[in-house]
Amino acid sequence: MKRYRLDPLIYKTKSDSQKFGGHWFRGKNCNFIPSKKHFKDKNFFDKYILEGFKPKKPFITKKQNILAFGSCFATEISSYLANKNYSIFNKKMSTDTHIIRYGEGMANTFTVLEQLLWAFENKNIEKNTWYYSAQKEERNDLEIREQTLNLLKKIDIFIITVGLAEVWYNKVNNQVFWKAIPANQFDENKHGFRVSTVEENTTNLQKIYSIIKKNKPNASIIYTLSPIPLMATFRPQSCITANSISKSILRVALDNVISKNNNKEDLYYFPSYEITKEYFIDPFLDDNRHLKQEYTYEIMRVFEDNYCCEE
Repeated sequence: MKRYRLDPLIYKTKSDSQKFGGHWFRGKNCNFIPSKKHFKDKNFFDKYILEGFKPKKPFITKKQNILAFGSCFATEISSYLANKNYSIFNKKMSTDTHIIRYGEGMANTFTVLEQLLWAFENKNIEKNTWYYSAQKEERNDLEIREQTLNLLKKIDIFIITVGLAEVWYNKVNNQVFWKAIPANQFDENKHGFRVSTVEENTTNLQKIYSIIKKNKPNASIIYTLSPIPLMATFRPQSCITANSISKSILRVALDNVISKNNNKEDLYYFPSYEITKEYFIDPFLDDNRHLKQEYTYEIMRVFEDNYCCEE
């Protein structure tokens, strides 16, 4: 068998070059990890993080209605866009809808999907799972549902941030709690804790996309994985390792959905998690959870540059 000697691959930028072995077939797409020198490149985000995820052109205008909800990072998105005078639906609105008042507390995909099914399709909701605080159960009556439905019908851009794969749930009906179970209601025979799977989250994320498009055909959906880590885990392991597992499950699920719908021009993934993990050196405050303001601003500046236009 004749052996061929392949020349090394030389990867060049304006400021640097890297040599890689040329003995392996690289396929049609081959994007190398950036060296530390590349972090100084003016187009670093475009070339090394946003590649494959950028919209063809910015499309969010100040005339469109935007809703950001899911994890607590949704609050940062809402605040930034509001300060830039985009039409963001946030807590300054006078409304009783949970998706506005408590939207940053719906960090798992089950809860986001449930809100949409309840509002759009009048799904029946079992009692004793809608807790934003441990003091009271939130209403799921007709009045709140109609307010939620009327609000969702006005939205043009849905920005959904997911953050948790760990969930508390009702063992009887498998319904997942918004956050956790009030201590005075916990019943070991009725309530449980588990780590949701990649398959479950993939299914939920696909259903979220489908139900929005069914009821709002012209809407665009932007998914993002929250860079905010777990505050605590209820697994018998360190919170740091549990956080890695939780984020990994969600990131794979997001990739499954984005890849499945890669020909759609109304579904996007914005890599806020990757920007935080791979680009910033010391992004968190002393609690090691919340982002320093300058880093939040940088993430959102990248978002605005690529998704928003002045029209």
